[in-house]
Amino acid sequence: MYHYLNKEDWIGNWKNNLFAGLVSAVAILPEVIGFSILAGVHPFTSLFASAVTLLVITLTGGRPAMVSAAAGSMALVMAPLIKEHGIQYMIAATLLTGLLQLILGYLNIHKLIQFIPKTVMYGFVNALAILIFMSQVQQLPGRNMATYIMVALTVGLMFLIPRITTAVPPALIIIILMTVASFIFKGDLQLVGDLGDMSATAPSLALPGVPLTLETFLIITPPAIALTLVGLTESLLTIPIVDKMTDSPSQPKQEVKAQGLANILVGLFGGPAGCAMIGQAVINVKSGGRSRLSTFVAGSTLLIFLFVLKNLMVEIPTAALIGIMMVVAYDTFDFESLKLITDKRWAELAILILTVAIIVYTHNLALGMIIGVILCVLAYKLKLKTLTFETNEQTHTIKGPLFFASRSDLTNYIDQLPLTNNTTIDLSELIILDDASNKTVERLSKKMKQDAVSIITHSSK
Repeated sequence: MYHYLNKEDWIGNWKNNLFAGLVSAVAILPEVIGFSILAGVHPFTSLFASAVTLLVITLTGGRPAMVSAAAGSMALVMAPLIKEHGIQYMIAATLLTGLLQLILGYLNIHKLIQFIPKTVMYGFVNALAILIFMSQVQQLPGRNMATYIMVALTVGLMFLIPRITTAVPPALIIIILMTVASFIFKGDLQLVGDLGDMSATAPSLALPGVPLTLETFLIITPPAIALTLVGLTESLLTIPIVDKMTDSPSQPKQEVKAQGLANILVGLFGGPAGCAMIGQAVINVKSGGRSRLSTFVAGSTLLIFLFVLKNLMVEIPTAALIGIMMVVAYDTFDFESLKLITDKRWAELAILILTVAIIVYTHNLALGMIIGVILCVLAYKLKLKTLTFETNEQTHTIKGPLFFASRSDLTNYIDQLPLTNNTTIDLSELIILDDASNKTVERLSKKMKQDAVSIITHSSK
């Protein structure tokens, strides 16, 4: 777990990572504070828990540049438990969540991500982009004209500044400019300090004040399981997004274990469970974050805000953060998914739309993912046959449908073949049913050519 010793994860453009960490820390504030109030947790406690989470995943996580904190999706799960049983039971549930995640990490739960079809992944990401945008729009009704002007200016500057300079992340420039403008013009703008009371002392390590009984276990287990599933789902789906944006590999198993360890430590500090925050992870990468340094700076900045620069933090106008997160929502949306329309893949498009609708309507990421996967399986079942393998001397022919559930059969079969210069792999009769399977065939083709093996890949959908 001692991945902080890996120098390669820390090197890079230190200036970009420093600025990205600062931006990420500020971007975390509105969601963490807003949802902590909704759940019934003191904002200071949630921000401190977020800082702890960031520092733990910095040292032990498997995805450099990741951003994890006391996310809104987790707060929604905890709110009923806190309302009915109180904060101490929430703390106990957080500890159990961390323990479950740690165990599942060692049991390789991350491998289940390969069974999620690309269509459902599109739906998850696009639904999250819509939720991020909606959560910002919902803060605007009833605000004054100064707020609307600042939001509009922020959105415009987020697109304009990168055309002028990339030396400093646009979000950081905007936060500074808008905070100064708010101070000079003293308009009636909502500030971060208006979201909740920030006066509190640092929490100390302690066990939750709940009785060690079967009744307690039965109370905290259902929400802990829900927190575990939601947290792992959001974290494991954030990893490939950051992988793609940074064009670099990650270690999902290590990230799962790190999330578990972080939640255990957060629970001992009396804080709420956390997980990856996709919007903030995207803004971290967009701002230049590539290494563990950006995550470390984000966590350290939160602590500095809480204990040194609290008076500065509370003066940041929320209108600037709303505008920034609106652009983050735009950047999060996967426009590649619109190719389903131009390619006339109507079944996949219908599943994508249903997945998005379920997640947006219920705000339940795990439920949307599960239903999306079930719909994909049912859709493919209508036209599926199993893969068949035929061998004629040195020619190996593979026929049938290739999709997310049969990709491993294809790769396992080829892996066990005694490949030589005279071997021919014939994939011309494969029916490729999804984009990920198409990429699998492309990777196999590249590998076979490197090994001087003949491969035929004239496939159809």
